[in-house]
Amino acid sequence: MSDEPGPAPTGESNPNDESALGREVRRQAARKLKARRQAARGVWFGFGMSGLIGWSVVLPTLLGVALGVWLDEHYPARHSWTLTLLILGLVLGCWNAWHWVTKEQQGMRREEDTNDV
Repeated sequence: MSDEPGPAPTGESNPNDESALGREVRRQAARKLKARRQAARGVWFGFGMSGLIGWSVVLPTLLGVALGVWLDEHYPARHSWTLTLLILGLVLGCWNAWHWVTKEQQGMRREEDTNDV
């Protein structure tokens, strides 16, 4: 008797012998499933992201204005605290929004790269 493995029995497939057609069918099926998952979250996901981005700009701006008004009332200065902190809050909010958008783009690219392989 020989110790060499024989051909795979009929009905069993060897994963190393996958044909080009089989790989293509598997790749297209994975893309179709991914598209279905993303279509379900499309509109609502977009609204949610725009809300998240909007609030990430508005909240620091409003907090800066509120703190500036309080400082102007209690510690008057030559320059307006309100205007200074409004600008600072707006800059911080825009940076925050840029951070969220960049993070989401990287996640989408990473997901594309793993699905293309």
